[in-house]
Amino acid sequence: MSYDVIVLGSGPGGYVAAIRASQLGLKTAIVEKESLGGICLNWGCIPTKALLKSAQVFEYINHAKDYGITVGAPTADFPGIVARSRGVADGMSKGVQFLMKKNKIDVIMGTGKVKPGKKIEVTTTDGKKEIVEGKHIIIATGARSRELPALKQDGKKIIGYRDAMVLPAQPKSMVVVGSGAIGSEFAYFYNALGTKVTLVEFLPNVVPVEDEDVSKQLQKSFTKQGIEVMLSSEVTKVDTSGKGCKVTIKSATGEKVVECDIVLSAVGIAANIEGIGLEEVGIVTDKGKIKTDEFYKTNIPGYYAIGDATPGQALAHVASAEGIICVEAIAGQKPHALDYNNIPGCTYCSPEVASVGMTEKQCKEKGLAIKVGKFPFSASGKASAGGNKDGFVKLIFDAKYGELLGAHMIGMNVTEMIAECVSIRKLETTGHEIIKTVHPHPTMSEAIMEAAAAAYGEVIHL
Repeated sequence: MSYDVIVLGSGPGGYVAAIRASQLGLKTAIVEKESLGGICLNWGCIPTKALLKSAQVFEYINHAKDYGITVGAPTADFPGIVARSRGVADGMSKGVQFLMKKNKIDVIMGTGKVKPGKKIEVTTTDGKKEIVEGKHIIIATGARSRELPALKQDGKKIIGYRDAMVLPAQPKSMVVVGSGAIGSEFAYFYNALGTKVTLVEFLPNVVPVEDEDVSKQLQKSFTKQGIEVMLSSEVTKVDTSGKGCKVTIKSATGEKVVECDIVLSAVGIAANIEGIGLEEVGIVTDKGKIKTDEFYKTNIPGYYAIGDATPGQALAHVASAEGIICVEAIAGQKPHALDYNNIPGCTYCSPEVASVGMTEKQCKEKGLAIKVGKFPFSASGKASAGGNKDGFVKLIFDAKYGELLGAHMIGMNVTEMIAECVSIRKLETTGHEIIKTVHPHPTMSEAIMEAAAAAYGEVIHL
């Protein structure tokens, strides 16, 4: 069978690319070895948010008295929480199956390997091999949990994020290594359900890619919730010979041994580029990622790569955007290259974290003259009414032109608010224009207007 476009991998990069290709009239197939929707739908973005929602509901019930409601002592049904999460993931994967049918995309289940001559060899689960040919091959093979030498995952005591989502029983204690989005989300989830959590971060701040003010606020919130946060610390050894784990943690003050049931390794991801035929085709890689141009062409004509297998930010929405741009370029349209400086990042612990653009430190390192405005949710009527006053919105403007250089938020629902700032940056809206844009009251989102006003000395509610 011959196609215009064959996509290898059906995550949020691959399946979105396939749908856009079909919309543009290209005969399209997708090769997937496991489940449609890839890691994001089945083992990442979607089911983790379902777990986090259960933790949040449990927290609400535990704090019902704060809202004038009396309830009995709740208990967390851990297997039930996991089952709900899996149900949500299954529903989303079925939704992708429907989209494939609707868009007349052929789904080929099996492990794919790219071959010279714009071909993919697919090995099905029963060991049969077939060759599919296409004018354009898009590699969207994603990534997996990265392993450190001192943290070899065994799937039982030292686990990655996939295992963390389907543990048979809730652990009494856990050490989470790495405080990026994955580590912070699982630390919050397990702590909220009553697991004793120690969060270990090698760098001096939690969520280290975020603005330092946001990192400090999240550390405060986590500590208040009962999570033990260890910064500038490194796990050097895990002894799993006993019933649980003995974790040796090295910091500036010396070594400490923490005992726990489970160690969750959340130290980043590694691209899935081994064993997929890159060497045979001659596709160039660099630092464990596939090299491409701005429209995702590799060095070999007819072969493209998108998503976590390439050097851009490893985020679902980035992969989707790359897939669309890649296919539109293939179809002869003239898409704009993706602006990687205007990509929002979100962490869905509680309080949530969301940001776009440069941090204050990055602006200062570049020698930019800036105006900074900050509005705390403690001064927000909606936050007070909702009982979620932790956090703030921080906006950074270019002092001369009023351009929004960076937006940094921590608080309830800020992952829903950050898109406004992405649009503001895309449309080159100035600080004064934000101040004059009437925001609804009372809402969390009016904190964006107030933070802009704070930057220019015009804030009303502070």
